[in-house]
Amino acid sequence: MSLVSDSDIAGAAAILRAGGLVAFPTETVYGLGADASNPAALARLFAAKGRPLAHPVIVHLRVGEELSLWARDLPPAGQRLAERFWPGPLTLVLRRASGVLDAVTGGQDTVGLRTPAHPIAQRLLLAFGGGIAAPSANRFGHVSPTTSQHVREEFRSLDVILDGGPCEVGIESTIVDLSTGAPVLLRPGRISVPEIEAALGQTVFSATSASPRASGTLAAHYAPKIPLVLADSSNLESVVSAAAGPVAVLARQRQPLDVRGALWQVAAADARTYAHDLYAVLRAFERSGCTLIVVETPPAVAEWDGVRDRLTRAAAGSGIGPDGS
Repeated sequence: MSLVSDSDIAGAAAILRAGGLVAFPTETVYGLGADASNPAALARLFAAKGRPLAHPVIVHLRVGEELSLWARDLPPAGQRLAERFWPGPLTLVLRRASGVLDAVTGGQDTVGLRTPAHPIAQRLLLAFGGGIAAPSANRFGHVSPTTSQHVREEFRSLDVILDGGPCEVGIESTIVDLSTGAPVLLRPGRISVPEIEAALGQTVFSATSASPRASGTLAAHYAPKIPLVLADSSNLESVVSAAAGPVAVLARQRQPLDVRGALWQVAAADARTYAHDLYAVLRAFERSGCTLIVVETPPAVAEWDGVRDRLTRAAAGSGIGPDGS
């Protein structure tokens, strides 16, 4: 049973209508929500996160929302994906409708839309009665929050935080661009490329420099406050041993007997549990007193694409090479 009451939802919806910010759970991560049709509320959202104005946000919609309010058209591929994966952790990038604000799209002719599956998110969307722009509820570029406590660690004060417990998925949604015809993957997530291709019966292409900008696709992103480096299983030991200060390790293997002094955590063997745990583990490492995080590189197979993407971007923000230097 949810600890979020109907009066909590009504109050949060009223805050959104008044131009305030509301943190709420989705199945992926916690979002920081603002009225997607209110320029002042969006400005407050970008300022709170420290988010670049050219970086678009995803608009979250209630089940059954009229998409024509947000997108000029929903191509057949979009219809098939929505029927298969909505509500759920999939964002569709479509050609924006005329009334969609530049602040939402980063000035582009496209808009990212998704229907979240979390019941609290849907209750809030229903009570609010409109689209909620909701990037992750953290400072821009930092590790996303998967619990309400993570949100509190990011922001000293918010109008309201709806506590829905830990998020089920743990990493952000898969983003697919359908604005130019052929489906293009902009960001991997829980829903994999093979699943999307099976639903569409056609190939999903990789993003190019001409693809729309999308949330969470900068080269450096999702980064903890201490440097993070990826290491292959073959050189994991040497990278850990060569580190100058205390090291936190997230590995898919047990700690070798000859590697001492490291905070070593054995990760889940399956991709879904690993993704669920990842951001909470990185935040715990931040608080550990360690000066470096070393993560064993995940497998290069489709089901791990979302996790590998987040870790690659997190490592890019550290300025540390693959040998830990």
